[in-house]
Amino acid sequence: MEVIIGKSDQIIEKAQAIRYQVFTVEQKIPNKVDFDGLDSASEHALVMNENQPVATARLTIDTDGSSVMARVAVLEAYRGHGIASMVVKALMDHATSQSVSSIEIHAHGYLRSYYEKFGFEFIKEVEVVGKHQLIEMRYQTVRT
Repeated sequence: MEVIIGKSDQIIEKAQAIRYQVFTVEQKIPNKVDFDGLDSASEHALVMNENQPVATARLTIDTDGSSVMARVAVLEAYRGHGIASMVVKALMDHATSQSVSSIEIHAHGYLRSYYEKFGFEFIKEVEVVGKHQLIEMRYQTVRT
Protein backbone atom coordinates (compact mmCIF):
# COMPACT_ATOMS: atom_id res chain seq x y z
CA MET A 1 0.00 0.00 0.00
CA GLU A 2 1.14 3.50 -0.73
CA VAL A 3 0.02 6.97 0.32
CA ILE A 4 -0.38 9.68 -2.31
CA ILE A 5 -0.76 13.32 -1.26
CA GLY A 6 -2.02 15.99 -3.63
CA LYS A 7 -4.83 18.30 -4.66
CA SER A 8 -5.57 17.34 -8.25
CA ASP A 9 -9.17 16.93 -9.37
CA GLN A 10 -8.56 13.18 -9.78
CA ILE A 11 -7.32 12.80 -6.19
CA ILE A 12 -10.22 14.88 -4.85
CA GLU A 13 -12.77 12.77 -6.77
CA LYS A 14 -11.34 9.54 -5.33
CA ALA A 15 -11.28 11.01 -1.83
CA GLN A 16 -14.88 12.19 -2.14
CA ALA A 17 -16.02 8.74 -3.28
CA ILE A 18 -14.53 7.14 -0.16
CA ARG A 19 -16.01 9.83 2.07
CA TYR A 20 -19.45 9.43 0.51
CA GLN A 21 -19.39 5.70 1.26
CA VAL A 22 -18.12 6.09 4.83
CA PHE A 23 -19.82 9.28 6.00
CA THR A 24 -23.05 9.51 4.01
CA VAL A 25 -23.93 5.85 3.44
CA GLU A 26 -22.53 4.20 6.59
CA GLN A 27 -22.64 6.96 9.21
CA LYS A 28 -25.74 8.77 7.89
CA ILE A 29 -24.01 12.15 7.97
CA PRO A 30 -25.72 14.51 5.52
CA ASN A 31 -23.78 14.88 2.28
CA LYS A 32 -23.94 18.68 2.54
CA VAL A 33 -22.01 18.52 5.84
CA ASP A 34 -19.14 16.55 4.28
CA PHE A 35 -18.94 18.64 1.12
CA ASP A 36 -18.16 21.96 2.80
CA GLY A 37 -16.36 23.70 -0.06
CA LEU A 38 -12.85 23.23 1.34
CA ASP A 39 -11.73 20.33 -0.84
CA SER A 40 -10.13 22.45 -3.56
CA ALA A 41 -8.19 24.47 -0.96
CA SER A 42 -6.91 21.34 0.81
CA GLU A 43 -4.32 18.64 0.28
CA HIS A 44 -5.68 15.11 0.26
CA ALA A 45 -4.01 11.87 1.25
CA LEU A 46 -5.14 8.69 -0.47
CA VAL A 47 -4.07 5.21 0.55
CA MET A 48 -3.89 3.05 -2.55
CA ASN A 49 -4.06 -0.75 -2.50
CA GLU A 50 -3.19 -2.18 -5.91
CA ASN A 51 -4.29 1.04 -7.65
CA GLN A 52 -7.58 1.15 -5.70
CA PRO A 53 -8.21 3.99 -3.23
CA VAL A 54 -9.13 2.55 0.18
CA ALA A 55 -8.64 5.45 2.63
CA THR A 56 -8.39 9.21 2.68
CA ALA A 57 -7.94 12.31 4.83
CA ARG A 58 -7.42 15.97 4.05
CA LEU A 59 -5.28 18.78 5.40
CA THR A 60 -6.26 22.43 5.11
CA ILE A 61 -3.42 24.85 5.86
CA ASP A 62 -4.35 28.35 7.01
CA THR A 63 -2.35 31.48 6.24
CA ASP A 64 -1.33 31.78 9.92
CA GLY A 65 0.52 28.45 9.73
CA SER A 66 -2.09 26.39 11.55
CA SER A 67 -3.86 23.52 9.85
CA VAL A 68 -6.91 21.30 10.14
CA MET A 69 -6.88 17.58 9.43
CA ALA A 70 -10.33 16.30 8.55
CA ARG A 71 -12.35 13.68 6.71
CA VAL A 72 -10.31 10.66 7.83
CA ALA A 73 -12.11 7.69 6.26
CA VAL A 74 -11.26 4.05 5.55
CA LEU A 75 -13.47 1.76 3.49
CA GLU A 76 -15.09 -0.88 5.70
CA ALA A 77 -13.33 -3.87 4.12
CA TYR A 78 -9.92 -2.35 4.97
CA ARG A 79 -10.48 -1.38 8.61
CA GLY A 80 -8.52 -2.96 11.41
CA HIS A 81 -5.25 -3.15 9.48
CA GLY A 82 -3.58 0.11 10.54
CA ILE A 83 -4.58 1.99 7.39
CA ALA A 84 -6.12 4.92 9.27
CA SER A 85 -2.87 5.29 11.20
CA MET A 86 -0.97 5.23 7.91
CA VAL A 87 -3.01 8.09 6.44
CA VAL A 88 -2.98 10.16 9.66
CA LYS A 89 0.80 9.79 10.04
CA ALA A 90 1.37 10.65 6.38
CA LEU A 91 -0.61 13.89 6.71
CA MET A 92 1.11 14.75 10.00
CA ASP A 93 4.49 14.30 8.32
CA HIS A 94 3.32 16.34 5.35
CA ALA A 95 2.09 19.13 7.63
CA THR A 96 5.46 19.21 9.37
CA SER A 97 7.25 19.38 6.01
CA GLN A 98 5.06 22.39 5.15
CA SER A 99 6.16 24.12 8.39
CA VAL A 100 2.70 24.27 9.94
CA SER A 101 2.63 25.24 13.61
CA SER A 102 -0.29 23.05 14.67
CA ILE A 103 -2.81 20.50 13.44
CA GLU A 104 -6.37 20.64 14.70
CA ILE A 105 -8.84 17.81 14.29
CA HIS A 106 -12.52 17.41 15.09
CA ALA A 107 -12.81 13.69 15.77
CA HIS A 108 -15.55 11.40 16.99
CA GLY A 109 -15.42 11.44 20.78
CA TYR A 110 -14.72 7.72 21.06
CA LEU A 111 -11.48 8.23 19.10
CA ARG A 112 -9.88 10.47 21.72
CA SER A 113 -7.35 7.90 22.97
CA TYR A 114 -6.54 6.89 19.38
CA TYR A 115 -5.47 10.44 18.46
CA GLU A 116 -3.71 10.93 21.79
CA LYS A 117 -1.31 8.17 20.70
CA PHE A 118 -0.18 10.51 17.89
CA GLY A 119 0.38 13.36 20.35
CA PHE A 120 -2.93 15.18 19.90
CA GLU A 121 -4.29 16.86 23.04
CA PHE A 122 -7.98 17.12 23.91
CA ILE A 123 -9.27 20.71 23.81
CA LYS A 124 -13.06 20.50 24.16
CA GLU A 125 -16.27 18.88 22.99
CA VAL A 126 -17.69 20.57 19.92
CA GLU A 127 -20.75 20.00 17.75
CA VAL A 128 -22.81 16.87 17.20
CA VAL A 129 -22.87 15.80 13.54
CA GLY A 130 -25.56 13.27 12.72
CA LYS A 131 -25.52 11.15 15.86
CA HIS A 132 -21.79 11.68 16.48
CA GLN A 133 -20.35 13.85 19.26
CA LEU A 134 -17.19 15.49 17.97
CA ILE A 135 -14.24 16.67 20.02
CA GLU A 136 -11.57 19.21 19.17
CA MET A 137 -7.98 18.05 19.53
CA ARG A 138 -4.72 19.75 18.65
CA TYR A 139 -1.18 18.66 17.85
CA GLN A 140 1.59 21.25 18.18
CA THR A 141 4.22 20.60 15.52
CA VAL A 142 6.46 23.29 16.99
CA ARG A 143 7.22 22.64 20.66
CA THR A 144 8.32 25.59 22.77
